[in-house]
Amino acid sequence: MVEKAPALKESLFNPKLIGAFGEAIQSAYSPFDRAGFSAQVFDDKWAGRELKARMRHVTETLHKFLPTPYRSALQILQRAAPRFPAGSFVAMVPSDYVSLYGLDDFEVSIPALELFTQRVSAEFAVRPFIIRYPQRMMTQMLKWADHPSFHVRRLATEGCRPRLPWGISLPDLKRDPTPILPILDKLYCDPAETVRRSVANNLNDIAKDNPEIVLKTLKRWQDGGKSAELDWIIRQSLRTLIKAGNPSALSLIGVGTQVQVKVRALKVSPTRIPMHGSVTFSFEIESLADEPQDVVIDYVLHLARARGKTGTKVFKLTRRTLKPREVAQISRVHSFAPITTRRYYPGLHAVQPQINGQLYDRVEFTVEGSETGSK
Repeated sequence: MVEKAPALKESLFNPKLIGAFGEAIQSAYSPFDRAGFSAQVFDDKWAGRELKARMRHVTETLHKFLPTPYRSALQILQRAAPRFPAGSFVAMVPSDYVSLYGLDDFEVSIPALELFTQRVSAEFAVRPFIIRYPQRMMTQMLKWADHPSFHVRRLATEGCRPRLPWGISLPDLKRDPTPILPILDKLYCDPAETVRRSVANNLNDIAKDNPEIVLKTLKRWQDGGKSAELDWIIRQSLRTLIKAGNPSALSLIGVGTQVQVKVRALKVSPTRIPMHGSVTFSFEIESLADEPQDVVIDYVLHLARARGKTGTKVFKLTRRTLKPREVAQISRVHSFAPITTRRYYPGLHAVQPQINGQLYDRVEFTVEGSETGSK
């Protein structure tokens, strides 16, 4: 029998990692009570806490075992930093500590975040500082964009994403993202792929509220010189707008909106599935042109929602060049298994091909059973 993999929250916070974390702190502060710290971390409420709640609980527990003056505690965490398990979720606790207890002490907190992010990203911890000190923090992040460590350069762009998943919202930057642009201008051709990816994710966030700013920025970069790296950034930055069929976005990736194709033989199987099941849909695309055509092929899933409402979500399929009169076969399996970021409901659903932003016929199917997924 195959053993079930541990839940994410169990693998990211476990006695071994907490023990290594406590050992690192004790190496910098010998009075630290490692055993007492671990015992209070894994209290009788631990099992019921979700991932973010677990990290905050660890942070608050740590506060009980460190000296009371914030600066004294921070010095201990900074001395211990080289021994924190790099890349682990528990190594985010010192940054969380800064965001929770150091918001009133900008002068020492920001250099500490610069240090801690080089073990694991401080992208969540900088956001309360951006809200409290918007101009000062954006000036700081522009400086970080020139930092020799790619971890710090990534923090400069990832930390100010307007819609960072799991991060607190930055409403001012949602409304006006122009303070972000000088940072992205410095980093879009960064030698580190992880920094360039962050630039693209930041622009994709911005595109959801200010698409024209993103389109103008990418066109400006494109006019300054093309490269494979920039082409990749453009595609990633525009993924939301491309799914929406935005003509300017499609033009930036070299795809026209006046595609000459015929979609036929659209079918879905089975037409009734249980909750947690999956459907397979397929269709043919026939090129009606005498010249090759670049096409972006997506599909729109029409979803049943709660209380009789409906919604849609676009999913990517592929991008390809159709030869003159070519007939392409497209097939995909869509699973309704529960995931943390989407809730499915029983009822009538449909799938609909979308090619270069144009919608074609749809085919319906029914999902039976009880709702599932996240709230």
